[in-house]
Amino acid sequence: MISVHVPVMVEEVLNLLNPRPGARIVDATTGHGGHAEKILERLGPDGELIGLDRDSGMLEKAAKRLERFGSAARLVHARLAFLRDVVRGTGNETVDGVLMDLGVCSEHLDDPSRGFTFRDAGEDVPLDMRMDTTQGETAAELIENLDDERLVELMRAADVPAPRRVVAAIKENSPIRTAQDLLNALRSVRLPRRRHNPATLVFQALRIAVNDEFGELESGLEAALEVLAPGGRLAVLSYHSGEDRRVKQFLRREQLGCICPPDLPVCGCGRTPRIRILAKGQGPGEEEIRANPRARSARLRGGERC
Repeated sequence: MISVHVPVMVEEVLNLLNPRPGARIVDATTGHGGHAEKILERLGPDGELIGLDRDSGMLEKAAKRLERFGSAARLVHARLAFLRDVVRGTGNETVDGVLMDLGVCSEHLDDPSRGFTFRDAGEDVPLDMRMDTTQGETAAELIENLDDERLVELMRAADVPAPRRVVAAIKENSPIRTAQDLLNALRSVRLPRRRHNPATLVFQALRIAVNDEFGELESGLEAALEVLAPGGRLAVLSYHSGEDRRVKQFLRREQLGCICPPDLPVCGCGRTPRIRILAKGQGPGEEEIRANPRARSARLRGGERC
């Protein structure tokens, strides 16, 4: 059955990307292919969409959804950080647009067997959290292999409150093998109550670390500007403050260009602006939030390549 997954902020994304007939667009995080489908409808028979995803299972679902577009949709099993290599491998030096939807697929969150969440976590659910289950360390292995300070750093980077208390509880209750083991360890920690259950933030921090999501994002942003043609558009949807902060800082830096100290009379770095910011953290409308509460945290940023 073809997925009916609904993409987040689709009209806002299309307005920012401005895909024209015959253009070449990269969807660097294809997922179920929701955004890709809407983009391909704008590109017409002479356009091309290059879709990447690190989860081969997601690409299989996207392929079914996009099969009516034929060869205009080229799907590649690859991580965001390899965006530039994938584009060059398709015979293109530049593209007209790049989309990054950084959200975790609802299918991953709703599948307790992947260990992404503590909801419905059974005693035997392994703490995996890998997007690509064919490679890399699981969350359980990461907890076992990292020392306390490194675990504190990754918790802090993902905005987990009281990271030292969290790590102390995890280590005291080691070995952590399952999602339920982690949840049991966190029950002993008194954390400030926020909008999210504190355990949600800890699970999220481990998922980010296991999949190197911040590193992938930073590499992907740099690669996107390298392959975008002048006038090409970049659109990034983020859902976590750590992601959004990194995207915001990157865009501001690339719009400024020069990184010399402000008291230097003449530019010595030689850097010039590479992007003109067009979207500064736009969120979804109330109607979309009512229809899809998970879209509430989405923020859209991006701009035009100079």
